[in-house]
Amino acid sequence: MARNSRRDRDKREESDIVDKLVSINRVAKVVKGGRRFGFAALVVVGDEKGRVGFGSGKAREVPEAIRKGTEKAKRNMIRVPLREGRTLHHDVRGRYGAGQVVLRAAPPGTGIIAGGPMRAVFETLGVQDVVAKSLGTQNPHNMIKATFEALKTLQSPRMVATRRGRKVGDIVGRRDHDQAEA
Repeated sequence: MARNSRRDRDKREESDIVDKLVSINRVAKVVKGGRRFGFAALVVVGDEKGRVGFGSGKAREVPEAIRKGTEKAKRNMIRVPLREGRTLHHDVRGRYGAGQVVLRAAPPGTGIIAGGPMRAVFETLGVQDVVAKSLGTQNPHNMIKATFEALKTLQSPRMVATRRGRKVGDIVGRRDHDQAEA
C-alpha cells in the first residue's frame, strides 16, 4: 500500500515540474565514412515553488539528449528559500570557473531582469522579481553553475535565527531598521 502511494506522489511531483531547454550544442566526429553528429543539451527543471535543478545530456539525437538532461536535472534538484514566494531574501554572488553572477532581491513588480541561462533558472524556480548580472564568461554551462552556487548560499531569516539561537523577529527587524536608516 505504501509503495503505491509513493509512486503516485512521485508521478504527481513530476507533473508539477517545468523544464526549460537552455542550449543545444552539436558536435561532429570525423570518421572514415564522413561525419558523425552528436548533440549535448543543457536543461533546467523546477517546480516554480522553490525547487530547481539542471542537467546535461548527450546523445546522437536531440530529443534523446534533452530526455537525458531532464532526468539528470530532476535527480539534482535543490531547494531555495524565497521571500514571500517571489524574490530572494538577500543579495548574493556566485562563481564557477570564469563565470561570476550577482543576484539581487527586487521589489514587487520588477520582474526577472536576467540574461539567457539565468532567466531559465529563475522562471523554473518560481522567482518573479530579481535583478541578476552575469560577469565574465557567457558560456551557458558556467553561468548556470555559478547561479546554482549563488542559490546554494542563500539563507532565510529562519535558518539564520536557528543557527544564532535567536528569534526570527530579531533578524528581520534589523533588516527593516537598516532600511529606515537609509
